[in-house]
Amino acid sequence: MSRSLPPLNALRAFEASARHVSFTAAASELGVSQAAISRFVRILEENLGVQLFERQRNKLELTEAGSSLAPELGVTFSRIERLMQETKARGQKTNVLTVGIGPTLATRWLIPRLGRFAAAYPHIEIRIATGGAVAPFNEEWTCAVRLGEDPWPGFIADRLFTMDLVLVCSPDVARRLRRPADLASVSLLRVRHAPKDWSRWWTAAGLPEETFARLTPGPVFDHYGLALQAAVDGLGAVLAMSAYVEADLAAGRLVAPFSLCIPKIEAWYLIRRPAKEHDASLQIFRKWLRDESIAQEAADESARRRAGYSGKTV
Repeated sequence: MSRSLPPLNALRAFEASARHVSFTAAASELGVSQAAISRFVRILEENLGVQLFERQRNKLELTEAGSSLAPELGVTFSRIERLMQETKARGQKTNVLTVGIGPTLATRWLIPRLGRFAAAYPHIEIRIATGGAVAPFNEEWTCAVRLGEDPWPGFIADRLFTMDLVLVCSPDVARRLRRPADLASVSLLRVRHAPKDWSRWWTAAGLPEETFARLTPGPVFDHYGLALQAAVDGLGAVLAMSAYVEADLAAGRLVAPFSLCIPKIEAWYLIRRPAKEHDASLQIFRKWLRDESIAQEAADESARRRAGYSGKTV
């Protein structure tokens, strides 16, 4: 069955022109003349029977039809590019494993450990997709590391580890915090997908719920990494997962003014669709991740004892 599609060169010319909003920049990217780009776009418009650009003197604007087509075409070309890369990698005897993971866990936990995995399994290429801790599972991923609780409908899930929540802030902010009640004088930095962290810590600290209700809430961030940067910059205090702040605490960029810490209710899980379960590279990664998780929980317990943290479940 033949496919009724416009010429590929016309599609590429339009997608590049729409992305740059410029025929000149598109020509430079694709290595052809500006006249060729303009001609290809005209061919596509004639093929579709709609105008894709409003052409004005020294100005190019997408029409409604062009604005609708451009992003979908961009996604399609990205998928084709990724497919070509993966096919090429398979031809080079390299196995590709795509892992969906939140940006903070990726940068502050997984990536610092990936060197060990690469050294042990050089034939497996890990690709990190930071879709966010609560973003929908992308079916192009091999697996994902997600924060949550059992069950995981439609997935096979391995529990990896949980982390303690530790209150941290900059050294300047810490000087104003002699006791937990002093938090009323600073901004409480919050993470959008963890709305209950502060109220749980407040209760564990033995402070009245009514005083927490009267606090002025601080900024809300999409993920822990942004909230931690705000804390480093002195914007307030944040409850962070212990492994996320190890380097900042060691360098003195952040301090933990109180010994109280509480366990995160949710745990991190490795999830994947049942159809991926027999992927050999996934099984290797799964075992390695489990070993790293055991080491993480042991390190957390050791650090808790050294620091004298009092862990409470509330």
